[in-house]
Amino acid sequence: MNIQIRPYTLADFPQLLEIQKEAFPPPFPEDLLWNRDQISAHVHTFPEGALLAEVDGVAAGSATALIVHHTGKPHTWAEVSDNGYIKGSHAQDGDSLYGIDVCVRPQFRGQGIAQALYQARKELVVRLGLTRLIAGCRIPGYHRYQHALSVDTYVRKVKQNEIRDSVLSFMLSQGLEPLQILEHYLDDEESCHFAVLVEWKNPYKKEG
Repeated sequence: MNIQIRPYTLADFPQLLEIQKEAFPPPFPEDLLWNRDQISAHVHTFPEGALLAEVDGVAAGSATALIVHHTGKPHTWAEVSDNGYIKGSHAQDGDSLYGIDVCVRPQFRGQGIAQALYQARKELVVRLGLTRLIAGCRIPGYHRYQHALSVDTYVRKVKQNEIRDSVLSFMLSQGLEPLQILEHYLDDEESCHFAVLVEWKNPYKKEG
């Protein structure tokens, strides 16, 4: 299997939408799937952050990111992503690459697609001399534990490998560490509307 990562373009919109529909079926809100204007904005605002994964020429997954100034201030997905358009929130002189979306078609899961996309993001962080990669991580397994565990306890148990969460456990396996809980991050019933801000620090960037 040959995985290739390349920048996506507006011409890729039909494939990107198909990937999202397959990767995020209901109850994920359909209005959060990319529209054509959003893809156009990604490509024109920060093309380096717009990534498409292909397997033997077939679109298998995608990822979108922008650059921000990391302050630690609580935020929502809509705020950090400029409602998915990134134009109003992208800061070319920022210090952090913020991933706002990663999705992989179900038929290609477990084959290293998401890992390849995250590796491409880390390489971009290093190439641009940024301090970190951060992302608001969904915790879709939390709805099964919400009545028994606080969100902080759930995250801790996932980190300790006592519970497996399909998204957060993957993030941890890629070297990203939890920073803070974000309330009302997305209209996301599976995650009970929470997310976890996770971080990978650029090992080549000295702080201070």
